[in-house]
Amino acid sequence: MKKTREAIAQIIFKQNIKDFFFVLWGVFMASVGLKGFLLPNNFLDGGAMGVSLLLNILTPVDLSLLIVLINLPFVILGARQISYAFAIKSVMAIVLLAVFVHFISFPALTSDKLLIAVFGGFFLGAGIGLTIRGGAVIDGTEVLAITLSRNSSLTVGDFIGIFNIILFSLAAYFIGIEKAMYSMLTYLSASKTVDFIINGIEEHIGVMIVTAFSDEIKNSIAENMGVGVTVLKSEKGFGSRGEFEKEGTVLYCAVTRLEVSKLLLEIEKIDERAFVVQHILKDTKGGMIKKKPLH
Repeated sequence: MKKTREAIAQIIFKQNIKDFFFVLWGVFMASVGLKGFLLPNNFLDGGAMGVSLLLNILTPVDLSLLIVLINLPFVILGARQISYAFAIKSVMAIVLLAVFVHFISFPALTSDKLLIAVFGGFFLGAGIGLTIRGGAVIDGTEVLAITLSRNSSLTVGDFIGIFNIILFSLAAYFIGIEKAMYSMLTYLSASKTVDFIINGIEEHIGVMIVTAFSDEIKNSIAENMGVGVTVLKSEKGFGSRGEFEKEGTVLYCAVTRLEVSKLLLEIEKIDERAFVVQHILKDTKGGMIKKKPLH
């Protein structure tokens, strides 16, 4: 059923409110990581935030100003490559973070270097992840990486890796190898936290099944696992059984990583020669992802 304009406007309004709270909470968490852990001990993170922290150590420029200046070019890129709405949200998030860093004081929570690296990265990563969930960024490195990767054979991950290798090499030269290594640990902690915040605890796996027994396998998955299955039409092809001319079907479903072995067992019970492809899903919405009650 097609929604009315009023219903669509209400959905957009609710989403904007949700995004606002994600960004607000993310900025607060990032501020705790910066003021409570990293800043008092001259530790760095990766990306644009790491550049801001390094310049703060090497120059008299205030960190709040550096956060805005360093991220501004990335936000402009984001406006051109992603959307103006994304850029506006990001500007608001970055300015809010700069205000928090400048005006709100947090006591140094620990002097243990390992705890500083791990928990400083955790709070900063949580802040970055929550802000991304709100449709904005407070660290624009990924925007640059996405832009450059479109005109190169390198992936987004490759660009971010190269960027951080250069950053931590400079950090080792200017602030010492030990602090640079702790800063790398901070970055690893932050990046894992960002992944956790964005993808959640239940990582989902997409599974595509090519088999001559699609009806039997589809019914087995639905009945024995309570998992939704999408049936896709396929044309002729070539497989382990040789070339087949007639049209067929391909099954597709999404399960949690804990259910993959059970799914493979259900497939093997019926067709041990089925061709199965698995890939990690970044996010899922709608459909029958969770198990339904089986009677």
